[in-house]
Amino acid sequence: MEVSALRPAEAAPAASEGAAATRRRDERSLEALSLAGGAAARQQAAAAAAAEGRRATLASALELEGTVLREGRLTQFVANNLERRIRLSGAPRGEPAAAGPIPAIDPGALQDVVALAGQVAAQVDELLRNVHCGLQALTALSVGCIQTYRDGVESLGEAADLSIRAMYALVARCEELDRAMQPVPALAKRIRDMKGTLERLEGLCK
Repeated sequence: MEVSALRPAEAAPAASEGAAATRRRDERSLEALSLAGGAAARQQAAAAAAAEGRRATLASALELEGTVLREGRLTQFVANNLERRIRLSGAPRGEPAAAGPIPAIDPGALQDVVALAGQVAAQVDELLRNVHCGLQALTALSVGCIQTYRDGVESLGEAADLSIRAMYALVARCEELDRAMQPVPALAKRIRDMKGTLERLEGLCK
């Protein structure tokens, strides 16, 4: 009975020691995470400061050579004596730039340019002639189509006019025929009367 009573008393300190060890490990891990986060933040700050320093150094160096304009993160630079710098950059290496504003011109290059310009002019003239001929052909075709349409409309108008005149003439002839046929009913009655008289005479003669 004494052994069973001592075991719970021995188990309680062991459980408290395990909980303390777990808390110490958690505290060490949190401390390590905080140290790592602080180191990363310091590195980012140092990198940003270095970049800003480089930008400031570059801007100060550019200000000696020209005009620097800053708009937010955008930096614009306009160099002094830009024309002279372009002329110096175009000069062959190992040779000084030409003293005058106009460099020496190669006569052969000028002849090539003149020959090419003549070829281009000839090709442009040929192209314009072809376009002119094509436009003339299209214009002639359009004029022919318009004339054909006009002739068709005129012929149709003349045919319709002749048809109307013929219809009026036919109506007039029908009216004349109707007027000429007016005595026919009276003549038919007389013929019927004569036929009846002849039939009666034949009956008397028999």
